[in-house]
Amino acid sequence: QVRLVESGGELVQPGGSLRLSCVASGTMFRIYDMGWYRQAPEKQREFVAATHSDGTTKIADSVKGRFTISRDNARNMVYLQMDSLIPEDTAVYYCNAALEGFASSWGQGTQVTVTS
Repeated sequence: QVRLVESGGELVQPGGSLRLSCVASGTMFRIYDMGWYRQAPEKQREFVAATHSDGTTKIADSVKGRFTISRDNARNMVYLQMDSLIPEDTAVYYCNAALEGFASSWGQGTQVTVTS
């Protein structure tokens, strides 16, 4: 499994921006599909965005046009740029690494709070 460490979460006002980062261990980062998920209090964890090993990306409809996912294979990093934040974006954000045939890996999460 891959060890993942997220960072960048903090308290921000509505309309603000944040960039979350996730660093992965190991030397095979480029072959993993990387994703961001979030879990708000008393809600199930939900998909936010993914960047696949082939370079394609997918964004949840709830954040489309506001969030962007990117990766840097040379640095084993995946990023989530979050703009025009709204209170409903408040959640713990988790990084995920997936590889077909293997159990996926999760980070410990980073808290994002959007409030005035």
